[in-house]
Amino acid sequence: MVVRMRATRSHRNNRRSHHALAKPALTVDTNTGTVHLRHRASAITGKYKGITVIDMEKKAVKKARKMKEAQAAR
Repeated sequence: MVVRMRATRSHRNNRRSHHALAKPALTVDTNTGTVHLRHRASAITGKYKGITVIDMEKKAVKKARKMKEAQAAR
């Protein structure tokens, strides 16, 4: 099929004007100064709104144990 009315550059660009990507909203933690996504716990401290929701020490120990087991399996 042939396009009967070709879309001009301006019409094409007007249509694409809403396709721009938005920057992620970042927040700086007031206590530690770490940057994290809004409404999410910090991946470094494990805190959200000053409350510890993820025990990062426990998570690090678990990760180290899994790495050790993977090394032993090889």
